[in-house]
This record gives sequence, structure tokens and C-alpha cells, in this order.
Amino acid sequence: FLIGIVLSYLSALQLATFGADVFIVNLLGISIVRELGPVLVAVLVAGRSGSAMTAQIGVMRVTEEIDALATMGVSRSLRLVLPKVLALALAMPLLVIWCSAAGIVGGMVAAKLQMDLSFGFFIDTLPKVVPVANVWIGLGKGAVFGVLIALIACHFGLRVKPNTESLSSRTTTSVVTSITVAILVDAVFAVLTRGVGLP
Repeated sequence: FLIGIVLSYLSALQLATFGADVFIVNLLGISIVRELGPVLVAVLVAGRSGSAMTAQIGVMRVTEEIDALATMGVSRSLRLVLPKVLALALAMPLLVIWCSAAGIVGGMVAAKLQMDLSFGFFIDTLPKVVPVANVWIGLGKGAVFGVLIALIACHFGLRVKPNTESLSSRTTTSVVTSITVAILVDAVFAVLTRGVGLP
């Protein structure tokens, strides 16, 4: 919500100098739905859920629960990794919708306060200037980011050595790697979809 307010406020200052106030809807819609929503969610989920997954599997490694699973013939990929990957792949697109909606509402409020742009005009214009393909791109990014964050978190969790120092360092490495990979994949998405979803 606050990112939407900040983006709207700063954009309004620039657009007002050219008399292009109405294009605030285009700018906010495309930037939040297509880029900022998925990336912000990826950063937040990597910091919150990614670190929790790494720590959980890491503690299982320290307490030798993973060795016990192997002794019982239980696959750690099916029992530990797959549920986490599927869960984040499903949850991330929903979080992207939530985050994008909050950002757009924040931008809409700021546009009303800053430029006296009515809510009705904003809501009416948004679907016209932001094609639905952008929503699908954002949701696709969310699903891909979810899979990658879960895989990275599980990878580093399984690499924890049986001591607490290794647990903390692997958790930190997991978060940093997840955020870096999310930004790199976002750049690849931007290149591959540069001609899709433009009004």
C-alpha cells in the first residue's frame, strides 16, 4: 500500500510538469501489476517463509531426523521438499494479487490527494490501459518465484552441517540467494515478455 502511495506521489510530480496527470493510471497499473507486486512478494516471502523452511530442515539435519527418515526408507524429496514447493507455487500468485491490489489502492488514494483524480476515473481507466496479459505475467512470475524460493530454501536446509553455526549461516545464505535469483529471473521475464501486455 505504501509503495503505491510513494510511487504515485513521485510520478505525479514528474507527470504534472508535462500536463500528463491522467497517465498516472497507466504508470501505476503496469509497474505494480507486472513488476513491483511479484518482486516485493518474492522478497518478503524469501525473508519470511524461505528462511523458515531452511531453518526447519536445518534443525531436522542437526537433530538427525533426516537420517532417520532415510533409515526408514522415506524419500526426503517427497516428504520434505515437494510439499513446500507445491505450497509456495500455489500461495505466491495469491499473495501477488493481494500485494498488487494493495499497491494500486495506495496509488489511487495518493492520486486522489495529490492530483484530485477521482476514484471512479481511476477504476474505470485501469482495465483499459492495463491489458489482462499483465495480470497473467504477474501471476506467472509469482508461481515461478515460489518454486525457486522453496527449492533454494530446501537446498540450503539439506546442506546444513550438524552444528548450530552452520544452521544460521545457511539460513542467511538461503535468503540472500533467493532474493538474488528472484531479481535475476524477473529480469529474464522482462526481456522475454517485453512485447506482451502493452496497451
